[in-house]
Amino acid sequence: MQVKVTPAPSAATAPKHRAVLGQLSDMDLRLLQVFKAVAECGGMSAAELELNIGTSTVSRHMKDLETRLGLTLCRRGRAGFALTPEGQRVYDETLRLLSAVDTFRSSIDDIHQRMGGRLDVAVFDKTASNPAAHIGDAIALFAAQAPEVSLQMHVASIPAIERGLIDGTFQVGIIPAHRASQSLVYANLFTETMLLYCGARHPLFGTDRARLTWDALRAYQFAGLGYHSPNMELSHSARLPRKATGFDQESIATLILSGRYLGFLPDHYAEGFERQGLMQAVQPAQFFYPCQFVSVLRKSPQPTRAAQAFAQCLTRAHGG
Repeated sequence: MQVKVTPAPSAATAPKHRAVLGQLSDMDLRLLQVFKAVAECGGMSAAELELNIGTSTVSRHMKDLETRLGLTLCRRGRAGFALTPEGQRVYDETLRLLSAVDTFRSSIDDIHQRMGGRLDVAVFDKTASNPAAHIGDAIALFAAQAPEVSLQMHVASIPAIERGLIDGTFQVGIIPAHRASQSLVYANLFTETMLLYCGARHPLFGTDRARLTWDALRAYQFAGLGYHSPNMELSHSARLPRKATGFDQESIATLILSGRYLGFLPDHYAEGFERQGLMQAVQPAQFFYPCQFVSVLRKSPQPTRAAQAFAQCLTRAHGG
């Protein structure tokens, strides 16, 4: 039998850095989970509470992972904590890997006709104060039905939730209905009323606005959401001049409070500002629009039993 011997690479051709990561082990997954926490908490000391282990142990795990990968993942010094470019790429891949592992575990639970693992639910912001939203009731129903499932709640923008559902980051979404995606399945839940508001320093605050028209609104600067949504659809159809952009309701409220812009907010969310005299609805009988909220699941691959059960609990809690 002939054995082919491959010459060792010379010093000139040998790679300077070579990752020694071979087969992934449970310890590798643990190290990646530690790295994820460090990256998201902004440092090892900050990750100590999240991971419930000492800083010295976190540091040792990080060094072990860097040795396994043959890469420097972060910089630590007087300037603070920061991921290296390689560390950012590893972080992005870590998110994908851990999400795939969770999906695999959920699929195995499905095969065994049980509900376990983790369920990530993403909600559009400022829904908790809406009296028509019974998401808390749905969570109570689900927790009684699937006590072994670890529920993870997220708040995100409409496009982030839709992308997350498609790529598997989230399993259930709750968003305002707008354009429909062929990759997602929707079910009506509840509605909220969006009113036009001005801040206390705005020229329209406290004035007689009885004769104000949609055309007249164009004389004032408007703050709107910077992605496709009912908010953007209405501002385009009414031709309101968007001079400032926000990416959640909190940022729109902040822009309104400046006194420089008009903007739409959920009436239940703006109520607290109104009580304090910080903002005011502008002719609410005329300048409003209803917003329908829906639950969202992906079509393919088929949602897990836990995701389908949570969606059913949402429907039940909202009278469906």
